[in-house]
Amino acid sequence: MVYAGSAAKAYFGANAGDPAVPDLYAVAQHGVVFTGQKGKIAEHGGADPQDCNVPLVVSGGDVEHATVGTTVETRQIAPTILRLLGVNPRELQAVRIEDTRALPLDRD
Repeated sequence: MVYAGSAAKAYFGANAGDPAVPDLYAVAQHGVVFTGQKGKIAEHGGADPQDCNVPLVVSGGDVEHATVGTTVETRQIAPTILRLLGVNPRELQAVRIEDTRALPLDRD
């Protein structure tokens, strides 16, 4: 599937004019890996749910068991870890610019 223009913005849930959205985005069929005829060395995942929906486990110190039952973004990981460490996540420039929220941790 190939997304371009407004379809790419819709795919990423972005606003019109958002410069972070690519002009063209392609999603390969599950199991397809593009290698350039050199053989597969490694891959970084893609848009497939098994690549995007992965567990994250943080352990140590005063970290208690917590779950997040909603869709989250990888950019929320750093602010969440900072919050758990007692550091204000807004000290990160990217967090301030993008207004990134730490994960809403529901404590069990």
